[in-house]
Amino acid sequence: MSSDRRPPRDSDGRSPGDLDRGFAAEDDALLPPLRRAPADGAPLRQVVDLVPERQVAAAALNRAREAARAKGIRPGDAPRRRPMVDTTGTAGPGARDPQAVADTLGALVGQFNWGSGLVSGTVQHRWADLVGPQVAEHCAYVSLEAGVLTVQAASTSWATNLTWAVPTMLRRFAEELGEGVVSEIAVLGPSGPGFGRGKRRVAGRGPRDTYG
Repeated sequence: MSSDRRPPRDSDGRSPGDLDRGFAAEDDALLPPLRRAPADGAPLRQVVDLVPERQVAAAALNRAREAARAKGIRPGDAPRRRPMVDTTGTAGPGARDPQAVADTLGALVGQFNWGSGLVSGTVQHRWADLVGPQVAEHCAYVSLEAGVLTVQAASTSWATNLTWAVPTMLRRFAEELGEGVVSEIAVLGPSGPGFGRGKRRVAGRGPRDTYG
């Protein structure tokens, strides 16, 4: 009984040895052609036609240009820098999103401690609206520091009236300016230049009041 020991073949009738030799021939085709049979110890450039260095450099430069063009970079473009802040999108508002004017001004007021100056300017500007035209005519704004509002009356009678009206004025300021902005009111009496000034002065009774 005889057995067939021939190697298996594919559909085209080629054996594995034939396929290996075909692959080897394809690999050899990728190599530069040989000038002559290599000799032991012979330099490679004497045996194989190497690609010139300029041609290799030019090919590398072309590949770099193609890669840059694929990224949208063109010759003469400024170098791109990585952003200093995270620019990825988030669900909430970020530092780079448009901000409301009121929020921006509020942040500046808190950062530079402008709050007291703004409140003082507001009270001085709205003085007639806050206390009423009649009171504003006989009572002048002096200062607002640490919640203490200092006013000056035009006469002694008006100073007395304002002292009695302090609780009402505090409620009015709380409604218009906010709770705690004005926590105390100091009423000053009338004042004026002394009568004892000048080279030929005579001691007199001093400042006098009109009493209304």
